[in-house]
Amino acid sequence: MSLIQSLKLVIAPPHPAARPFLLASGAGAIIGRLLPFRVTRWLGTASGLFFGFCLYFFRDPERVTPAEPNLAVAPADGHIVSIEKVAPPPELDMGDAPVWRVATFLSVLDVHVNRMPVAGTVTRIAYHAGQFLNASLDKASELNERNALRVTLKDGRQVAVVQIAGLIARRILCDAEEGMQYETGERFGLIRFGSRTDLYLPPDVTPLVEVGQTMIGGETVMARL
Repeated sequence: MSLIQSLKLVIAPPHPAARPFLLASGAGAIIGRLLPFRVTRWLGTASGLFFGFCLYFFRDPERVTPAEPNLAVAPADGHIVSIEKVAPPPELDMGDAPVWRVATFLSVLDVHVNRMPVAGTVTRIAYHAGQFLNASLDKASELNERNALRVTLKDGRQVAVVQIAGLIARRILCDAEEGMQYETGERFGLIRFGSRTDLYLPPDVTPLVEVGQTMIGGETVMARL
């Protein structure tokens, strides 16, 4: 990665979800530094630091999705923590036959914008309230708060992508609605402050990635459909 590409990743414009955090911390930083009290100046400094953190955390860089058709790309940045055959989320009504699940863990330093891994139609969305365990653990897929999407491909096969809240994350944002059509790599949501994103592939598809591999959302090829 070139220096220019690295800078674009760091200074990318923030996602709209950052606005309330930036407004609150920005106002706190200005007011705190203007008032002539030691405590308010300290709070102003802390607010300024949080403002900078939010700019970095909510960054939303542009991505170049591979033009080749019939690819499944990474739905999120981060690194792969598990690849195993399991039953799809029961709330999506995709049957109980095991399929490949690829789990990507996002630290607070990763870009947290979720991108659609395939081209298709969102045919079901199911929210499940749950715990806030460390998202890198396998049991987080079943126990943590999550938002699951079933995406139907043009040939009728189905893919599932699941947004999972983590130890720090407390809010899952999903812009998708049932019936909406997406192209591969399009943005569909975001998870705040550390999380995990699971991808469930069709039964006849094998992952092309490995545990520990770093993912770039919307760009890294995870499987050929």
